[in-house]
Parts: sequence; structure tokens; C-alpha cells
Amino acid sequence: MKLFPESAVSQLEFDRIVDRLAEHCQGELAKDLARRIRIHTQLDHIRRNLRQTQEFKWLLDQGLAFHNEEPLAISRELRLLGIPGSVLMGSDWIQIRRLLTDVESVFRWFTAERREAYSALAYALSDAAYEKKIAERIDAVLETNGQVRDNASPRLQEIRIQMHRKRQELRRVFERIIKKLQKQGWLAEIEESFLNGRKVVAVLAEQKRVVRGILHGESESRRTAFLEPEETIELNNQVFEWENEERAEVLRIMRDLTTELSVYQPLLKQYYEILGQFDFIRAKARLAREMDGRTPDMESAAVVQLVQARHPLLMLYHKENGKPTVPLNITLDAEHRILVISGPNAGGKTVAMKTIGLIQLMAQSGLLVPVGEGTRLGVFKQLMIQMGDAQSLEFELSTYSSHLMHMKDFLEAANGRTLFFVDEMGSGSDPDLGGAFAEVMLQEFLRKHSMGVVTTHYLNLKVMAGKTPGLMNGAMAFDEENLLPLYRLQVGKPGSSYTFAIAQRIGLETRLIDRARRLVKEDHVRLDKLLHRTEKELAEVEQKQRALNRVLAENQRLKSEMEQVMDREKHRQEVELHREQNRMAAERLQELKDLERKLKSVVQDWRKGADKEKAMREMGQVLFPKRGRPAEATGGKEVGPPHETLLGELLVGDTVLVRKTGRTGVLLEFRGKQAVVKIGKLPMQVAKLDLKRIRLLPVEEPKKQSK
Repeated sequence: MKLFPESAVSQLEFDRIVDRLAEHCQGELAKDLARRIRIHTQLDHIRRNLRQTQEFKWLLDQGLAFHNEEPLAISRELRLLGIPGSVLMGSDWIQIRRLLTDVESVFRWFTAERREAYSALAYALSDAAYEKKIAERIDAVLETNGQVRDNASPRLQEIRIQMHRKRQELRRVFERIIKKLQKQGWLAEIEESFLNGRKVVAVLAEQKRVVRGILHGESESRRTAFLEPEETIELNNQVFEWENEERAEVLRIMRDLTTELSVYQPLLKQYYEILGQFDFIRAKARLAREMDGRTPDMESAAVVQLVQARHPLLMLYHKENGKPTVPLNITLDAEHRILVISGPNAGGKTVAMKTIGLIQLMAQSGLLVPVGEGTRLGVFKQLMIQMGDAQSLEFELSTYSSHLMHMKDFLEAANGRTLFFVDEMGSGSDPDLGGAFAEVMLQEFLRKHSMGVVTTHYLNLKVMAGKTPGLMNGAMAFDEENLLPLYRLQVGKPGSSYTFAIAQRIGLETRLIDRARRLVKEDHVRLDKLLHRTEKELAEVEQKQRALNRVLAENQRLKSEMEQVMDREKHRQEVELHREQNRMAAERLQELKDLERKLKSVVQDWRKGADKEKAMREMGQVLFPKRGRPAEATGGKEVGPPHETLLGELLVGDTVLVRKTGRTGVLLEFRGKQAVVKIGKLPMQVAKLDLKRIRLLPVEEPKKQSK
């Protein structure tokens, strides 16, 4: 992204975000990536970077283990490995071996399942493969502590065997000499030591000319002399020769190993960069967690739709001090390209403007931003900003002259992929003339389809924004009674500067305020009053709207509770209906069992007895009992309690008789050819043809027999 001017990064405080990001990096490579972070303009690249940060944030949120070793600083070793003729020693190879271990753990972590779940993170490994031959070759030569193995070469193995034998022989001879001198009482307290790489005995200074050997030195007190006994001189020489041969052979082995593995220098460098890249992504994820970052929806079209956006640095400051941050909602699109923000000084106009610009830079850099769900951001290729005092001592330019020079550069380079921010547009000159130039500049930005935000106190720009397609007004809310800014952006209306209100509230003399009013044009004062009154009315409307929303929410809650109660009642009625149906079915089943038992008894009597007619009468009584017998089988008598049949059409509320069952109930409603009848406590659905309209008759109680 092109920035106009180059100081745009510091003006929007993006450099402070970068510093905070670098603090979360562990290795120098990641810190360097943070300091040189790029603001991309390729949509696919931006989406991939955001996705990588989001996936690593998921890992941190879920507490999943990922490679978290502190990255190595081995850029020097890798650079030497690529230089012909250079030699890496054991300590250098141990660093490279650890690099291979770290990279191997990353490759093993990305199983096939995880590569699919974390596809953006796995993309960092798409062009690399783990080569185990490098580690195998290093392990074949070096121990884990960096020492060359004895079997690294046949010659080294032979040298170390001979050196070990000579050292053992030297040790035995030396011990024999020590015992001899000890018996003679010539040894000092130290007894033995090493000087100039040679093993020596410590004898009393007065005996140094008695013991035959080479004098290597004396103690500071001159009481002890360090001698190499004559018997060990030749053995020491032989050990020294073998040590030289060992060093030469080790150097040869290291040179061969360096030459052999130098072909893998590009791959090792790639491994080093992969670990640095994951360190950098981890830092971005930690920063996202710190500021409650979210991934915005990135689009190719030029659009800025912020939902519940908060200034990242201001939010972090408030978070540390336990204060809330007022969110920002704004939409810049093809129909509303430029927002003109007005309102009182120190009301948050500049903060709102910086919030938009800083979030745009962060998103195009692959950083998650503190916004709400539904945020959409386009990709801009140019960002222009004019903020603060623009005096130029170098070119002897005034504030307004420098301002015009910047505007000239902006207008020449602006296009449909430009996002611009101008603070106090047109200020620094005569209000009428400066306001006129500001109008012309806004029209030119519109003509070039650029998007941006400007802040102003000029009334003509507020009026222009209210009637010009593509422009829209915005005002920073202000508490007039307490003279406190609310830092809340209200899009769609201009804001008052509250000049006279603030002067009156702070206690300035009324006569001075009145004189100032008379000096201002009448239309200007009338318009400021209109804006003032409009803000108060809109604040009242918003308050009523919030109250209405609370009432609607309460109604919705009560509705939900009522639906739950109705659902429970319906369920209870269905349970009772099923219970009644089960009871009736159980009674019918019991009747059938009794009938079966009686029929079996009659059949047995038939088979055993001779009175066939009596058996037939008993069978008739069993099959057709008088009680509950159907009407057609009882000569027209119907089942049911005593009742009187009523003529006329069935109506809701009538007492009815169900012919099939002989039960009575109250008619509740009709459902086509069916009717709902309340029998007892339960409603039941029966056919209308099976119902008869009746009136129940009183039942005579049986007379008590006198004793």
C-alpha cells in the first residue's frame, strides 16, 4: 500500500501497534518480521494471513500444544554454511541439529486431519518437506554435547585409542613419582597440576633443584615450584603429538561434514524461516487475544463497514484501567463515499477518524481487529492522511500553504482505491475562502470515486454534506448539561460546535456572549441553533427508542413464557387423554377376558350336562346381558344414564350422548365431520353421526327399607 505522506504510519499510530506486536515475538527473526510488516493489497494474501492468525488464536483459546521452543539465533551459522571453504564446528552443528528437531516436531504436529482443520497454518509448510538425512548425518558424526564420535572415522578411532593408552601409561608413571616424592617429604600441598598443557608435580621451592625435570613455573609466594619430572617428559610429548593429530583429524571431519551438508543450506534456511514465521503468527494471535480481535470479512470492492469497532490502542489503555470503550459504527460504500464529521472540540472526531484508518491498516497487514460481527472491509491501494499542524520550516510554508500542498498531491494521485483522512479540512485560512476550497476538494474526491473521512467546524461543509450525493454528515454526541463529550458517532446529521453553550456554561459574562452573537451572521447563528435543537431532539428520540426496545424485549419474553406454559398445558392434556384411553382399553380388555371365562364355563357345562336348553339360556345371558345391551338388541332401548332426547340441531355447549359407548359429555367444537366432546375432564374426538342431543334426568335414590 502507498502511504501519503510516509509519516501516515505514525500519524495513525500504527507504529505503536507494530511495537506491541514485536513484544509478543520470541525470536529475532519474528521481531524483524514484525518491524518490517507489510500492508498488503492482494486480497488472497490478506485473507490467508488473517486466517493464519485466526487459526493460531483458536489453538491458544483451546489450549492445544504447539511447538513453543524459543527460536534459535543461527543466521550466522547458516550464512557460513553457504560460503565455500568455511568450516562449522561441533557447537555450530548442535545448533543446526536443534533446528532440525524443532522443525521435525512442527511437521509431525500437522497430521492429515490437522492439515485439513488448520489449512492456513499448514500453508506455511506447503513448499517444504522434512529431510531426515541431515539429522542422521550429523548424529553419525557428533555426540549430543557436540563432541566428535570416536567412530566418526577409522583414523580418529585409532588416534584416540593410542592417546588413551599413552595417558594411562603417563598416569601410572606419574603416580609412582608422586608416591616417591611424598615419602621424601618434598611435595607441596597441591601435589600435582597442569601448566602449559603439561602434567607437572608441585614440590617445595627448596627442592626444585633436587628433583630432575623441567621447571614450568612457581607460585606467587615462591614457596612452590611446578616441575615436569624427567621420567614423564617423553610420555607427555607423545600425548601432545596424539592430541595434535586428534585436532587435525577432527578439523578434517568437520570440514568434510560442512562440505557434504552445504548443499542443504537453502533447505535449512527455509526451516529457519518457517520457525520464524510460526513465531510471528503466534505473536499476531497473542495480540489478537489481548485486544479481543476478530477477523473481518475482506472484499475486493472498496467498502468500509465497521460494526462495534473500537480504537485498538485506546481499548487496551481502557482495558488496563477498567474503563469501557465507546464503539463506532460506520459504513462507507458506493452511495456514501465521504463522511463529514462535525461537533465540539475534544469530542472524539479525530479518534473516530484514527479508528477507521488504524483498523484498515491492521486488517490489510493480517492482524485481527477489535470489531463486531458483520464488519466488512475492502482492499485499498492508497492511504492519505492530513492531520495536525502542517507547517514546513524547510520550505518556509505556513500551515494553510502546507495543507494546500498536501491536498494538491492527494488530488493528483487519488483514485477509486484511495482511502483518505483530513482533520479540520479547510482550516488555517479565512473561513469563507477556506470553506470554499474545502468544498471544491470534496467534489474532486467524489469525482475520483475516493473514500474518506474529514472533520470540520465549517457550516458550509455540513450543508454541502446534507445535499450532495456521496457525502454524509456525522456528529459526535455531546452532553450539553455537563459539558462532557460522549465519544459516540451519530451518522446522518451534522453536529453543533456548542460555541455559545460552552461559553455560557463556563461562566463567561452574558454581555460578552451577546456581543459575540451580534458579530456573527444571523443565518450562521440560526443554523447553529437549528443543529443544536436537532441534536437534542434526536437524543430524546434515541432515548424513547431505547425505552421502546426494552418494552418490546419484555413483551417478547412474556410471549415466550406464555408459549412455554401453553405447550406444557397441551402436553398435560395429551397425557391425560392417553391415560383415559388406556384405562378404557384396559376395562374393555377385562370385560373380554370375563366373557371368555364365562363362555368356557358354559361350553364345559354343555359338554357335561344333559340340559341343553339351560346351557343355551346361560350362553344368551353371557352374550347379551340386559345392562349395556345395544338398542337394536333390546327392543329400542338405548344405553347410557337416564336422559331425555332433544330435537333440533347440535350446538356447541349441548349435552350429548355418544351412542357407541353410552357416555355423556359437553359438545366443545366441530371439526368437519368430527366433533370434540368433553367427557369427564378430557376432550375426545368422535363422529358427529354418533352423537345425540339429550337432557339428563335426575336419578331417583333407592328407598331405604324400614327395619
